[in-house]
Amino acid sequence: MRQGYLALVLHAHLPFIRHPPGDGALEQQWLFQAMTESYIPLLRVLEGLAQDGIDFQLTLGLSPTLVAMLRDPFLQQRYEAYLTRSIELAARESRHGDRDAHRRSLAAHYAREFRCIRATWESHNRDLVAAFRQLAAADYLDIITCAATHGYLPLLRAHPEAVRAQIAVACQHHWQHFGQRPSGIWLPECGYYEGLERVLAQAGLRYFITEAHGLRHARPQPPAGIAAPVLTPAGIAAFGRDPQAAAQVWSAQEGYPGDPAYREFYKDWGWEAPERDIAPYLLPDGSRQPLGLKYHRITGRGVDLGAKARYDPDRAQARAAEHARHFVGQRARQLRQWHCSSPHPPLVVAPYDAELFGHWWYEGPQFLDGVLRACHRHAGGCRPIHLHDYLRAHPTHPVAQPAQSSWGERGFHARWLDGSNAWLHRHLHAAAERAITLAQHEPADELAQRAHNQAARELLLAQASDWAFILRAGTVTTYAERRARSHLQRFHKLARDLQTERVEKDWLAHLEALDNLFPQLDYRIYR
Repeated sequence: MRQGYLALVLHAHLPFIRHPPGDGALEQQWLFQAMTESYIPLLRVLEGLAQDGIDFQLTLGLSPTLVAMLRDPFLQQRYEAYLTRSIELAARESRHGDRDAHRRSLAAHYAREFRCIRATWESHNRDLVAAFRQLAAADYLDIITCAATHGYLPLLRAHPEAVRAQIAVACQHHWQHFGQRPSGIWLPECGYYEGLERVLAQAGLRYFITEAHGLRHARPQPPAGIAAPVLTPAGIAAFGRDPQAAAQVWSAQEGYPGDPAYREFYKDWGWEAPERDIAPYLLPDGSRQPLGLKYHRITGRGVDLGAKARYDPDRAQARAAEHARHFVGQRARQLRQWHCSSPHPPLVVAPYDAELFGHWWYEGPQFLDGVLRACHRHAGGCRPIHLHDYLRAHPTHPVAQPAQSSWGERGFHARWLDGSNAWLHRHLHAAAERAITLAQHEPADELAQRAHNQAARELLLAQASDWAFILRAGTVTTYAERRARSHLQRFHKLARDLQTERVEKDWLAHLEALDNLFPQLDYRIYR
């Protein structure tokens, strides 16, 4: 008899970024970097496991904004150009006479990797969504959704219509792209408030994931703690994130990605190369950008970037295999300790951002491959399962009311609401009130219908939690503020135009082409 289950959950999300040709925004590269370093490597790992007959399951969250970008022909064309440039640069660096043997060897390694990435992408007709859907059809994956634009739901709750819109649009979008309703949802930032489960249940969802203290402080306290889900009063299941599994991967102090052998994320050739050598790869304004060629390893905690040692891919791969075995051993040990706390087999829920594996932690996909292979070899310790199958096999659980929570700083909402971003929420609340009012009106004609729908689209885009997160993080704050303000300004102009019955046809067409997310959107979702 198996001692328990391991539920790996990967949440893949990026904000909707679709700039016109020639814009040159660095942020447009986020999608291309994630495709090259995370999404396609993950696909290769999963397909390799399936081909090798490895019995595995994994829950994969694909946010609606990411799905839309992955299937956008314009962005696919730009990604093709991005890959071509990456291959050309790596190949050129591998032959550069001024580079030492180590750099030339690593550049050749990257050139091969980029070619493999392109081959995988092209073998799936440039459609990663369809590729993941095929794995789901074979029951390797349970693909779940997220809020439509990753709106942070606890801070939208003042207007229930806004929360319902985020959920309803996400479920509709999932149906359009995957041919079925999602079984579960990744709450953005694991942000939960009491009563949200009713909205989720009304949308037909069966489960969500919450931070550990959301279950530990549930009423009444679940007898199994986080070793099993609870059923909320609305009937939808809540799974608790395991802090031990999280710390071993996420923690800056004790997590695997900080190992000295792993590749250094922040030391990229794009920041260091002589300008003449990378002139074709500069942004239109002449500024530099990361190029994906990294020649150094972490080396040690606190080591200055200038003192980093050379990166050795073989050594790093060996460490990833060691860490994978250690991770599985630790989970099996947990499950043995938990076995008597629940009438059902205990479950370790291990959710992570998908972009951690490959983009931030270059060896992350190798680690995942090692984890799933180790589970297969030692099936008696912990069996990988996706959350939908766990519920299907074990549908009966205690009823409890989870506590308000998130996986952010201090476990609540501080990262998305503080002095750096509080101004944004005031405007989002005002816009939501206006959208609810607009939704009560029927359009006078087809042009007004389009304007109503675009206004709803702009509000959804303004509600993305990414903007508040970036403002708090202090990174590309100018970009985040510009995006949030521009969507709000477009929303209010459309609302004024509708009220005065003076919709500008050409300007509306421009917005529809620029912010073309959710083409089937109906503004009446705000009723």
